[in-house]
Amino acid sequence: MDFESHIRLLEGWFVKSGPRVVIIILGALLFIALARLVVRISNRALKAKNPSPEFHKRVNTFGSVVRYIVDTLVVSTALILVIKEFGVDVRPILAAAGVVGLAVGFGAQKLVQDIISGFFILLEDQIRVDDVVEVGGKSGVVENVNLRLITLRDLSGNVHFIRTGQVDTVTNMTKGFSRYVFDVGVSYREDVDEVIEAMKAVDEDMRSDPEYSGLILEPIEILGLDRFEDSAVIVRARTKTVPIEQWKVGREFNRRLKKKFDAMGIEIPFPHITLYMGQDKQGGSPPVNVRLEGK
Repeated sequence: MDFESHIRLLEGWFVKSGPRVVIIILGALLFIALARLVVRISNRALKAKNPSPEFHKRVNTFGSVVRYIVDTLVVSTALILVIKEFGVDVRPILAAAGVVGLAVGFGAQKLVQDIISGFFILLEDQIRVDDVVEVGGKSGVVENVNLRLITLRDLSGNVHFIRTGQVDTVTNMTKGFSRYVFDVGVSYREDVDEVIEAMKAVDEDMRSDPEYSGLILEPIEILGLDRFEDSAVIVRARTKTVPIEQWKVGREFNRRLKKKFDAMGIEIPFPHITLYMGQDKQGGSPPVNVRLEGK
């Protein structure tokens, strides 16, 4: 076949199959765009019916999963149709795909495990987009979750990709509500009841502040004198906040409590050491040589 024959064959393909390939590609892109539009409209409608932030997280998560599945199916179908337009018989390919898929299934057990684990994670509503979680030894904000991967971004901005099949334990810090635990250390000489009253006063002041009143769900819960440390006694308390706001509330509470303690003269101790030189049988102690140097 000479060069002109190749040109005529190519022209004939472009006239006959070229438009169909363009239509397939444009149709696939249009279908994906329409599917995403439907998902977006559905998300807005569902969110309008239920204003709960927790429900919004779940809607966003399932929306991202639906987009992922639709994109995969549409692109795969369009690819098969385009191959068919190139004159390739796709029936043997589809028949072989079943056999190959079975063989790949044995070799891709981790992928199957990921998909199954991801399905149950989504079904049981363990993780949603915008949750703060600890999973696979990493913690951060969930940016994306699908049947195969969980994407986290930590406080330093690092992005972690975790396979759902690797997930054994999920610690969700922002599901329903959040808590912040305070371990407040004060000197042994301080009156614990006075310290507790100071903590309650700071909590009441924050709950009356418009900036924080909507973030704190309940008055502070004083758990009491928790333990005795080397240089301090520890008073433990906790506060209940809306999801993901516990750190903001906790930091502000600590700032105000420090100022409150300063105003009341309550000492927040620093580590110190008491030297005991010991005694001999006669009740005496060895001398301690001290030398003071100054300018």
